[in-house]
Amino acid sequence: MIAQLRRLAWSSWRPIAERAARAYVAGPGLADALRVCHALAGRGDAATISWWDGDGESPRRVADAYLAAVRGLAGESLDCYLSIKAPSLGFSHELLGELVETARPTNVSLHFDSLAAEGADRTWALVREVAGRGASLGCTLPARWRRSLRDVEQAVALGIPVRVVKGQWADPEGSDRDIRRDFLAVVESLAGRARRVAVATHDPELTRAALARLCAAGTPCELELLYGLPSRAPLAIARAAGVRVRFYVPYGHAWLPYCLSQARQHPRVLWWAMRDLLSGSRGTGQC
Repeated sequence: MIAQLRRLAWSSWRPIAERAARAYVAGPGLADALRVCHALAGRGDAATISWWDGDGESPRRVADAYLAAVRGLAGESLDCYLSIKAPSLGFSHELLGELVETARPTNVSLHFDSLAAEGADRTWALVREVAGRGASLGCTLPARWRRSLRDVEQAVALGIPVRVVKGQWADPEGSDRDIRRDFLAVVESLAGRARRVAVATHDPELTRAALARLCAAGTPCELELLYGLPSRAPLAIARAAGVRVRFYVPYGHAWLPYCLSQARQHPRVLWWAMRDLLSGSRGTGQC
């Protein structure tokens, strides 16, 4: 009965949720993302752009969108890199090779986002491959996963920048975790060792604690915020600490930052979506 009610709620609310999600992307095209990046640069902030593919997009289509983004960034004077999703490329070595060969001479950095845990090993194989080709790259570590403390060692050994996130997807090794504690544990493991660390959270308490640890260790760091979510409090903390701020700017298909993929298990996100839509808010900051 509960499962049936959830399916009914999903079918009723999904159109509303998807409409609300449009507030969290720059727009459907690359030009929209670059326009936002220039506006951010005008106030002294950096950016990363990411094309969010929709259901059923082929790896070839995703690769073409990424290639267009690299070429677009190469023609702009922006502090901006491209975030990519290995599963959306079908973990294809051939498609990634095209992307690396296009990005390498332009000095546009490729950053691997983190998705579901079952794709982590294959994603890390691609990270090592790109590092071996001499391209500029970075990786993301979800604090929610136990394996991230082990993956810190890979990132440090490769000498690549790291983005630390709380993480959306569950840890297959267990879910009974204190996410703030685990986030700071990953940051502590990187402090004084990593090339650069991006603290990716809108949580003011966590922002302050993580940046303080990195700054104390002399580790180059920045605060990374998701475009569209409330950011006044973490922005103020970063500014006070003298830390650079970067915004993650999605474009393409609209997805809610609190994850439409989780709505079937957590119907309350549909209420958040409706509230955003009716109020005109750019986000609830629930992630």
